[in-house]
Amino acid sequence: MVGSRKNTIYAILVLLPSIILLVVFVYGFIGNSFYLSFTDWGTGTALRENPVKNFVGLQNYRELFTGFVHERFRQDLVNAIFYSVFLLIGTLSLGLFLAILLDKNPKGENIFRTTFLFPMALSFIVTGTIWRWVFSPKGGVNVIPTWFGLKKGEFLWLSSRELVWTFNWQNILQIVAFILFVIFVIFSYLSWKKGKRRNLVWGASISGILFLYVLIIHRFLPPILPYEEIHGFSLATIGVIIAAVWQYSGYTMALYLAGLRGLPITMYESAKMDGATDLTYYLKVAIPNMWPITLSAIIILSHISLKLFALIFSMAGADNASTGHPAVLMYLTTFRANNFSIGAAISVILFLMSALFIIPYLIQSYRTRR
Repeated sequence: MVGSRKNTIYAILVLLPSIILLVVFVYGFIGNSFYLSFTDWGTGTALRENPVKNFVGLQNYRELFTGFVHERFRQDLVNAIFYSVFLLIGTLSLGLFLAILLDKNPKGENIFRTTFLFPMALSFIVTGTIWRWVFSPKGGVNVIPTWFGLKKGEFLWLSSRELVWTFNWQNILQIVAFILFVIFVIFSYLSWKKGKRRNLVWGASISGILFLYVLIIHRFLPPILPYEEIHGFSLATIGVIIAAVWQYSGYTMALYLAGLRGLPITMYESAKMDGATDLTYYLKVAIPNMWPITLSAIIILSHISLKLFALIFSMAGADNASTGHPAVLMYLTTFRANNFSIGAAISVILFLMSALFIIPYLIQSYRTRR
């Protein structure tokens, strides 16, 4: 009993310095950012020795989502969502394809595996510099058609101002409500299939409320903007997305390859005895059994997609609004415009977006351990 108590005391003493540093320099700074986002620090008194910080509540957040001068933030937020979506689609698809190829034990597998994993060893600065040369408007891939006697390409990979899949920001609440409605409908269906009545009731109730909002309720509410504001998918982000997929597809390949190699060989043999082809085996047997790996990859890559500051900065520069990202805008707002309260508000929004992915990952990891 005495020895156990001593071990507990020693463990606390060993961990205490790390806990103190973590509380002060991580959670303390996060809390300070939350506080600054509710002030007006940066409106004329930012660089004083003792700046005045008045509490303004949610005004900074209201300005970001509805203010006339913060249109770039709203487009950057849309860019961030597209960065996340296409990074997930690209890395998961390409990584799974490479993993399936390597799962067949081709000759030179070690060389191929090392080659595919190598980009992940590079920093975003190095990756951005390389791909900036590749997507140079007067060279790079635009010159390739001339090798075949064709006209040189003219696509502006990193500076195009063209938008596709556009929508009016006035309708953003309806769009978000519709997406949530689809998610909760799927959640309700899965709960019904698994016989979880409590989850089914919650999912169906929330789905009904969201459905009513999309169809009826929003008609009686004032628009969040008094004018139309068009946003959409910026074609200039394609180059950044390609570079990010190139760097992280090797990571998903390693995850999927480990999952495929971890499946029992009897599963493959049974599928073959039932007359399944290799394609049928992967589609109907192997891939469904790797859902936990896919979920972990989705959560981790979604978090990484919110941290593309270095890649965008090195590829397109901080002042290129076409490839904008909230992280880049936070840097410009805080350290160039000295508007610390708005910069803190942007950082809090990014923090909350990251939490949407990290918290489910922690819950899923905890359930797996149990």
